[in-house]
Amino acid sequence: MEMQQLLSMGFPDELAAQALAATGGKSTVKATEWILSHKSNTSPSTQPKIERFFLSQSTSPEEGQAKAIEEEQQQEVEASPHSLSKRPRSVPSSNPQSSFFFTPLRPSKKHNHQPLYERLRPTTLDHVLGQDHLLSPNSLLPSAIHRNRLPSILLWGPPGTGKTTIARAIVNSFPHQQCPCYRFVSLSAVTSGVKDVRDAVDEARKLRVKSNQRTVLFVDEVHRFNKSQQDSFLPVIEDGSIVFVGATTENPSFHLITPLLSRCRLLTLNPLKPHHVSLLLRRAVDDSDKGLTHSAGCQVDVSQDVLDFIGSNCDGDARVALNALEIAAVTAAARLQQPANHSKEEQYKAAVTLDDAKEALQCKHLAYDKAGEEHYNLISALHKSMRGSDANAGIYWLARMLEGGEEPLYIARRLIRFASEDVGLADPSALNQAVSCYQACHFLGMPECNVILAQCVAYLALAPKSVSVYKAIGAAQKVVRESVGQNEGVPLHLRNAPTKLMKDIGYGKGYIYPPDNPLSTQTYLPPSLAGYKFLDWPTTNKNASDDEAKPSTSGTASI
Repeated sequence: MEMQQLLSMGFPDELAAQALAATGGKSTVKATEWILSHKSNTSPSTQPKIERFFLSQSTSPEEGQAKAIEEEQQQEVEASPHSLSKRPRSVPSSNPQSSFFFTPLRPSKKHNHQPLYERLRPTTLDHVLGQDHLLSPNSLLPSAIHRNRLPSILLWGPPGTGKTTIARAIVNSFPHQQCPCYRFVSLSAVTSGVKDVRDAVDEARKLRVKSNQRTVLFVDEVHRFNKSQQDSFLPVIEDGSIVFVGATTENPSFHLITPLLSRCRLLTLNPLKPHHVSLLLRRAVDDSDKGLTHSAGCQVDVSQDVLDFIGSNCDGDARVALNALEIAAVTAAARLQQPANHSKEEQYKAAVTLDDAKEALQCKHLAYDKAGEEHYNLISALHKSMRGSDANAGIYWLARMLEGGEEPLYIARRLIRFASEDVGLADPSALNQAVSCYQACHFLGMPECNVILAQCVAYLALAPKSVSVYKAIGAAQKVVRESVGQNEGVPLHLRNAPTKLMKDIGYGKGYIYPPDNPLSTQTYLPPSLAGYKFLDWPTTNKNASDDEAKPSTSGTASI
């Protein structure tokens, strides 16, 4: 039998007999390896046959036969005159000093091209991790499912926290006798429009009439729909044609219309804790069907330290963590080698190291969107830290923004605003410091301007604080906006009189020149505001009082 297998691969009779004699004549694998080790040249027609033989030896006989047929069909395609691929197939090295690479198991066709996070997506709410405040037995979703009274909901949370997973798992979580009552339809606001929504709603209405089956319409990235597109959901949610489930990463208050918010229950998802991510990664390691074994093509061994490292450096994003683990496993499998004298029954594992995980992550994942909510959250944290005179916190939030890719000139502009709003008259030189910071950042750019921004943040945080000017301009603008009728005209003695006509009608009449009369009691406000005090600042003391040095709890500017 061994002789027939060698001959079927195209080896000459004499060479096949010599190989069997040298290896004891009991193993076709060892005989083939002996030939490849001692004969560097093989016929081009022999190479694919050798490869199919080794492939069949890495699986069961039935799988090997199926794979061999598949390889023959592929070879016929490549041999056709219309084939684009004419490159020779690779075979194990003919160098006797090198070892044979482990032949990976082929992924099953069922999950052939799905990434790890998609293969491991939970199908019921019981398996969702990290959102206990939404999925505990007495919370909204489980209670609604138990009573078969599912409301329209909006899922809001950072990427990779389980919004799509929860939406898909809702239908599968109903008791078995209730499952036919709901049908799940998924749309993405990135690729769909109003026509797709109308088609889904029409189908839902027909299904409701025909079989009394309701439709759960899931719209991912719903914030990408404009106002008119969001309006299209209002009547169908209200008349019960669909159960609407929307998912968004952006603040619904800013990106979704108020009527839609009023018709849905808003559920907020939190970033996953590191221990939740570690548990999720451990599932991927232990799942022999859809987990890392499928991705790497061999058994994979991952230590808990590696899982904890990935879990601590993904910012609570399960998708980032699973992608990093999958890449690390593939990297580890790529360097896995088998000795030439291995036996078919031996099990080999690729060990994922901490270096593999670091290489897969490349750098710490930072949740930051220069046009999204996190942008405003971080600049607000920086502003409030400086207002509270905490230079350490201010520098930290500055670093978060810079590492997230924020434009340094934007930060410098905010510092200029802070210098007048929160430091103000307590230290007038703070404004010069902030303007100089902006100019220096403009000259240098990143990364050199990072220390200039840090210096300005530290100076403003440690400077004495006064919001007198900020409050004064706010109070004055409020008086102007709320004045009854038209604003009062400028008093005649304060008006300019560049012409004789203006002087004749009283412009500038009665004006007292202060440099010549320092003790004058001349007034400068309109008569109705005489004595009104906008600025609360001592005229004889240029230093800020103790009350002014404290951070203000009212009148805070919006960031």
